[in-house]
Amino acid sequence: MKTIAIVGTNGVPAAYGGFETLADNLVQYLEGRFRFVVYCSKTPKAKRLPEYHGARLIYVPLRANGWQSLIYDCLTTLHAFFTADVILLLGPGFGFVLPLNAIFRRRLIVNYGGLDEWEREKLSRLQKSYTYASTDIAARSASVNVADNEQLRRSLRRAFGAEAAVIRYGGDHAQRPVAIDPALRAKYPFLSRPYFVSMSRAQVDNNLHLVIDAFKRTPGQRLVLISNWTASDYGRQLFADNQGLPNITLLPAIYDQAELNAVRSRGRAYVHSHSRCGTAPSLVEAISLGLPIISFDVATNRETTADKALYFGSADELAATVASIDDQSLARVAHDLAPLAAKAYRWRHIADQYARLFEPAAA
Repeated sequence: MKTIAIVGTNGVPAAYGGFETLADNLVQYLEGRFRFVVYCSKTPKAKRLPEYHGARLIYVPLRANGWQSLIYDCLTTLHAFFTADVILLLGPGFGFVLPLNAIFRRRLIVNYGGLDEWEREKLSRLQKSYTYASTDIAARSASVNVADNEQLRRSLRRAFGAEAAVIRYGGDHAQRPVAIDPALRAKYPFLSRPYFVSMSRAQVDNNLHLVIDAFKRTPGQRLVLISNWTASDYGRQLFADNQGLPNITLLPAIYDQAELNAVRSRGRAYVHSHSRCGTAPSLVEAISLGLPIISFDVATNRETTADKALYFGSADELAATVASIDDQSLARVAHDLAPLAAKAYRWRHIADQYARLFEPAAA
């Protein structure tokens, strides 16, 4: 049985973003077919698990985000070179260590988390240069590159001359609750009223400012916007500037999956505002929850939604849509998107695609 090392995330069980959820579902769906080792970031001893669905968990006293992530990725990748048959690196954070695979000759699979990460507005000039160089080295060093979106596959070819397999994220772990717990209704009074819902990390290319601006112009429509507001100056400023608006509720990040699903699933529609993601996990989850989608109009989002959503390119366009849309039109959008949830974004299918990469002879 081959040993698969998963590197580059906070670890499992998943409590954060798309990469953690990917690792979690691979471990669950491929249990017994492979021997998994998952590297986990700094975690209190009381919360550490010896294993998870048969996967060995190795805890590292470093954070998987921020400046410590470079050391974290470097050390865990080096350890994986010595111990694993296959390395799945989620994000090319420290691609400079990957040419060492010429010595170890492991099967090295690199998954890229977003479209043209080296151009993100939140990065300084130095950070952009570093990210571009690291991605370039990773793309050229990998045995297999994985893109989660066709547009990202094209970007890797255009920027680095690297080919990539397209494997998306699953969304069927996000399920509508049968009923809403009374305690949640008390915690979130807006659940009893119609509202639009959106969820993004607080960074400028996710366009939270645009969404807030649009709903300021449509006081008759309610918005519930979920974000990690305190994680950036951008988020802190937006949160401070937009408190107390009668039709806009700003919520902190919700990490309890059942609670998050309850809040999202009650929305009239999901507003997706990311402009630099590949296949955004939050968008796929919203599709899987059966929500109509109103999406920022970029090629990656159109590809993820198969041109079946409603699209906007400005605050004016979003405001006009939410002010005029009726429930019948939203129901049609949800109906058109439903086949994607049933076919394209199921974890069983996605895990099988990764299994074929882990053991190509079985393909």
